Amino acid sequence: MLLVGSNVGIGKSIVAFIPVPLFALLRFVIALAVLGPLLRRAKMRRVKRGEWVNLFLQALFGTFGFTLLMLGGVQRTSAVAAGVITSTIPAVVALLSWLFLRERPDARALASIALAIAGIAVINLAHVGGSGETGASSFVGNLMVLGAVCCESLYVILSRRLTQTLAPLDICAYTHLFGFLLMLPVGLPSALSFDFSGVPAGIGWLALWYGLSASVFSFCLWMMGIRHVPGSIAGVFTAVLPVAAAVYGIAFLGERPTPAHGIALACVVAGIGLASLKTKRLPPLAS
Repeated sequence: MLLVGSNVGIGKSIVAFIPVPLFALLRFVIALAVLGPLLRRAKMRRVKRGEWVNLFLQALFGTFGFTLLMLGGVQRTSAVAAGVITSTIPAVVALLSWLFLRERPDARALASIALAIAGIAVINLAHVGGSGETGASSFVGNLMVLGAVCCESLYVILSRRLTQTLAPLDICAYTHLFGFLLMLPVGLPSALSFDFSGVPAGIGWLALWYGLSASVFSFCLWMMGIRHVPGSIAGVFTAVLPVAAAVYGIAFLGERPTPAHGIALACVVAGIGLASLKTKRLPPLAS
């Protein structure tokens, strides 16, 4: 979660120098350079047609849509605001599961959803009252980040079935392959016309780190950790995301949180904590 949260601010630093479509394409190139060895033809032939459809939908929402909306959003709004909005993913997953999977949430989940919605509303209402183009741009950026949250939540829902039949890293590799193919026509024109000589070397290293951490490191660490930690406890750690994003924004981007950010963060963290409370003792997982 520290990596995911810091990537919100890192992405904002990068798109200040590199166009969003181009950097979105670079992210997939970096990811496939590492995940490419998993794309073995013999293994891919064993994937069923229905699984490929599911993988494509995951890539459409969870990699392609998420990347464009998130990078476009952080280009227009603050890292602090984007971090708070992104931390509502658990509540949005619960809401979409209710709408599409007919998984009826309990009272605590409903309260968590309500608090997440309240947090998003506080941030957006604060920017609606902003003056001139800055307020309007921040409002649009917040909506784009919210769209990215919805895309990521759909990715989580779609991945529930596949994790029963495919290895997590294989899912990651296949979805990034689809994401690369989807992003290629979007980012290639920028790649052919962009002058890289004006990009500082430090931004290039940040882009490399973003591609690796967003596509490989954070994914592997989460999958390794969730094997040993109950889901109720893992949910608590999602509260680290907005904190990491805020720390990066304040330390490296010169951002200053407002009372609206504090109220929104309190709502979201309270919702995460409420939904993560244990109601009964869980048996230990078999090793």
